[in-house]
Amino acid sequence: MKLIFRIQYRTLWGEEVRIIFDEDESQSIALSTRDGIEWQGSCEYQLSPCDTPLTYRYAIYQNKACTRKELGAIAHIIYPGNAQQSCYIIDDCWRDLPEHNYRYSSAFNNKYAPAAPVRLNDSVGCCITFRALCPGLSSQQQSLGIIGSCNALGNWEYCRPIRMREVRPSVWQLTVDASSLKFPFEYKFVAVSNKTGAVVEWETRNNRIFHTQPLQRGETYFPAETEVFFHTPELRVAGCAIPVFSLRSEGSFGVGDFGDLKMFITWASDTKQKVVQILPINDTTMTNTWMDSYPYNSISIYAFHPMYIDLRQLPALKDEAESKRFEEERVRLNALPQVDYEQVNKLKREYLKLIFEQEANNILNSEAFEAFFRDNKDWLVPYAAYSYLRDLYRTSDFNYWGDYSKYDKEQIQELCSPEKEEYPEIAFYYFLQYELHIQLLATSDYARSKGVIIKGDIPIGISRTSVEAWVEPYYFNMNGQAGAPPDAFSTNGQNWGMPTYNWDVMAKDNYSWWQKRFRKMAEYFTAYRIDHILGFFRIWEIPYHSIHGLLGQFVPSLPMSKDEIQSFGVPFDRETMTRPFINEYILNTVFGEHSEEVKETFVRRLHHDIYVMRPEFDTQRKVEAYFADKADAESQNIKEKLYALISDVLFIPDRDNPEMYHPRIAVQNDYIFKQLREQDQEAFNHLYNHYYYQRHNEFWYHEAMKKLPVLTQSTSMLVCGEDLGMVPDCVPWVMNQLQILSLEIQRMPKSPAHEFGQVHEYPFYSVCTIGTHDMSTFRGWWEEDKEKTERFYHQELGHWGEVPEHAPAWLCEEVIRQHLESPSMLCILTWQDWTSMDDTLRNPNINIERINIPANPRHYWRWRMHITLEDLMKQDEFNDNIRSMIEESGRSISSEKEKNEE
Repeated sequence: MKLIFRIQYRTLWGEEVRIIFDEDESQSIALSTRDGIEWQGSCEYQLSPCDTPLTYRYAIYQNKACTRKELGAIAHIIYPGNAQQSCYIIDDCWRDLPEHNYRYSSAFNNKYAPAAPVRLNDSVGCCITFRALCPGLSSQQQSLGIIGSCNALGNWEYCRPIRMREVRPSVWQLTVDASSLKFPFEYKFVAVSNKTGAVVEWETRNNRIFHTQPLQRGETYFPAETEVFFHTPELRVAGCAIPVFSLRSEGSFGVGDFGDLKMFITWASDTKQKVVQILPINDTTMTNTWMDSYPYNSISIYAFHPMYIDLRQLPALKDEAESKRFEEERVRLNALPQVDYEQVNKLKREYLKLIFEQEANNILNSEAFEAFFRDNKDWLVPYAAYSYLRDLYRTSDFNYWGDYSKYDKEQIQELCSPEKEEYPEIAFYYFLQYELHIQLLATSDYARSKGVIIKGDIPIGISRTSVEAWVEPYYFNMNGQAGAPPDAFSTNGQNWGMPTYNWDVMAKDNYSWWQKRFRKMAEYFTAYRIDHILGFFRIWEIPYHSIHGLLGQFVPSLPMSKDEIQSFGVPFDRETMTRPFINEYILNTVFGEHSEEVKETFVRRLHHDIYVMRPEFDTQRKVEAYFADKADAESQNIKEKLYALISDVLFIPDRDNPEMYHPRIAVQNDYIFKQLREQDQEAFNHLYNHYYYQRHNEFWYHEAMKKLPVLTQSTSMLVCGEDLGMVPDCVPWVMNQLQILSLEIQRMPKSPAHEFGQVHEYPFYSVCTIGTHDMSTFRGWWEEDKEKTERFYHQELGHWGEVPEHAPAWLCEEVIRQHLESPSMLCILTWQDWTSMDDTLRNPNINIERINIPANPRHYWRWRMHITLEDLMKQDEFNDNIRSMIEESGRSISSEKEKNEE
């Protein structure tokens, strides 16, 4: 079959337009042009005789390299026509993201049932296939149709439109016999009632006019695809954010589980909420202590945490004595105000071991398990082997695993062989992940049936002792540590301890590591949050010898040469500006009565009153080791001050080229900056502002556009980005171009002109919230800074009089209403903030409701709801209030089921 492609695209000198088939760049054909605008090409291609379509994209190549590709998860589609068609003539337009791309996402478009286009009789000589993109039509209520000026298209009679077929989600096609049409003709796309077959809505634009050259027998002509819009309002919905571990039901085992999540979705749906946002749910088991409670430091990007298994969905334990013992422990743990992470995981693991021993043969030999294993074995086998070896060697650090310290695929396959005596212990981890999969999938399907979006969370980093670091170390820079520069929450920056990504290696296989990760998430979620999306532009990389984040540098970045630094008027001297500035005054001022001890132990005199760190203490990591067994407050205070001393540098050598430099972040508060002359301080500040706020915008824009289009369009999930912190100007450029939802928080305004975010000015493509898991609740924030609270109360909310000491319920409700009425597509509030507006329901203990404190790397993640889900469902007045608030704000949309019931 001959395919002829035609497209208009204005190219630059040296560029060519190519067509990539089925997302495989090795299968592409070059088009030709005479004027650099009109491009055309043809090829022979055997379309499958079954209903399998050919998908393709247009791309721009220069010097044999792809420099740009059409954006969007939706590729162009050609379905095979009748057997007599020997030539397809295809006119196209370059297509980036559809105008309202969010409507095509699985978050708002999950009712799709594929239907191949109707084939015409083989006696038809030539055909025309119309193609259109139209989101928002209910597959059960309405279809897209065409009506026009000739009899074959209904003669504009509203009761005679021709219905199209939805061949992909929101992608519609219709093939008609060209001989039945009278050329030229006018037509419009219309919304057609599936019940009556009549037009229910017309396109609000001038009639489309169809002109084409006469077709020969055996030819099918494809006019350019078009986007069709009707009078549908922008979709704005509300929801709730809560960690799964924080859920509490009468039957849970001291921690929330996937069964509780299903019950929570029921509550959300009943109160007109359409989004449930959770924290990462991946396995974090490293030490079997509460330190593993940190959900952003997982051991696998695929495996879920076993504590989320709902034991109620498993077969009953046959040992009555053991069953009774576990029930008693369950009741005890479930009554605690917070999660006892260690006890919960110890007892649930014991229970799961017993169930596995009891049911292993039934489960592992089932067809459902075998299908799960086949689909997931690429990650499941390494994960199970890792978990077994972690238990065997009593450490998650694979560097201490002897012969297994370096991953060897054949060696691991041998270890995991069913004939090996270790197999039952390894198969136990298969069983855990299988149960987690079927339970979460059931909950996900339930959410879809309710029209509720489950929004997952993708951490930016991985653990340096994770399965991925063991199996695929080439994807990571193990000598660096990912983190964040200083901000209002952490003056020393944040050091997450995770390795950074080797993006150059990842680019070679088109970021397949990330694409597989996103596709796995898409099995369960219809939206996701990219944690620290700034990391896809640049990551704050801290050298492994550092503890704090101040000695980091952005990677990738454009370091400065000595000559460039001096061109700003800074008298650069490597010896004095890249090592800590320490003199007698600083030592006496900082360490006070301990200054002599510091001089004798940690520093040595260089000359006059200038000191340097001793070699055995010249990094923060070395200082940390010295104080490892000194837990008293005085020693810890000295340690922190030594960390600060080591960070007191003006420039940091580049990690790849030590002859290039980066100005140290937030150095203006340190002694080395203060000892500069006033004119040198001004020159440095000029350099600093150029470096951090101007220099990298174009560079980081292109870095992000290498990665994010590939990743965000690898699935149909709705994409949200956590764009907080030190945000470069180029971040909104990329997020707007890719229609990634930003995060808007009133107490963290994006504009420096405002102390508080202007909620009524938030962009539509955004998620607005009062606070996140990394922040205090609204009630907690209210009591942190009385002066700021007063300004918020008087200036932002416009109230008079005395400021309440504690945030009253009526004021919390006012703030919630303000957010619900914002233009943001998603308004997602934490459960603690939702309950704050009810005096009888809110937790009297404000402090216990905080989930995380980012400045504390050893924070215990253990917050739980203070009432059960069963009790929550019975709070009629509270639930009615949420319903009415959501309806009044215009954030209430009906699910398919609700529409049918209406």
